[in-house]
Amino acid sequence: MVRLTILASGSSGNCAFLETAQVRLLIDAGLSGRQIEQRLAPLGRTLDDIDAVFITHEHSDHVRGLNILARRRNLPVYCNRLTMECLKAGLPGYEGWRLFDTGATIVLGDLSIATFPVSHDAYDPVGFVFHHAFGAVGFLTDLGHATKLVVERVRLARALVLEANHCVQLLHADTRRPWPVKQRILSRHGHLSNDAAAELAIEIAGGGLEDLFLGHLSGDCNRPELAAQVIGDRLRDHGYPHIRLHQLIPDQPAPTLCWESEPKERLAAMAEAVRLLKE
Repeated sequence: MVRLTILASGSSGNCAFLETAQVRLLIDAGLSGRQIEQRLAPLGRTLDDIDAVFITHEHSDHVRGLNILARRRNLPVYCNRLTMECLKAGLPGYEGWRLFDTGATIVLGDLSIATFPVSHDAYDPVGFVFHHAFGAVGFLTDLGHATKLVVERVRLARALVLEANHCVQLLHADTRRPWPVKQRILSRHGHLSNDAAAELAIEIAGGGLEDLFLGHLSGDCNRPELAAQVIGDRLRDHGYPHIRLHQLIPDQPAPTLCWESEPKERLAAMAEAVRLLKE
């Protein structure tokens, strides 16, 4: 089976656990080592069970726990060269880097992992799609806007972790952030709003998407229920009521998504459900 657990997703920290029959991975490490260990415990897993860590980019909310995972646990770290150059000063003596060129595909156990560039204000940020016989899991956690390449890479995802960082109105009304910070967030190298996330969700919804995790929410410029309402309404309006939305609450792990069947079986069931809804 395939199991996906979002251990944390938000401006304060991002980390996910993906398990198959052959590999157990962390995607990003934006929590302390202790927090990651605590959130793995209910799953019956420890840091000793992890085979590797995949890093999207070098920002602290994605790499806070990397020192513990890399130096003390000596876990392999998969990232591109520019991301490694940003991180290696904080990991003196560490030799477990597994470098890839952005755009390359990595084969690890029963997974084929597609990497692709995303638009964000980091040195060389990437998105991932983890392809498995039971379906693909995509990660788009920091994204100023969705290019055609991004859409194509995640179009066939069965599950997608998608940034829904902020409500534009709440961001404009925020009194804590100076205008340059707001400009950065709203830029094409910043973060997706609820409306922008909804547009991207509609673009890829017809490709077999079943589960959409709304992640990387701002703690004060968005709310999980607001993101779910905006994106859920748009999906239903465009004929995709069957897609399950998962509201990710910052600093809280989400229930585990588990696949035990190939997507063709699920797609047949989905098609029948949609047909019945239209009758």
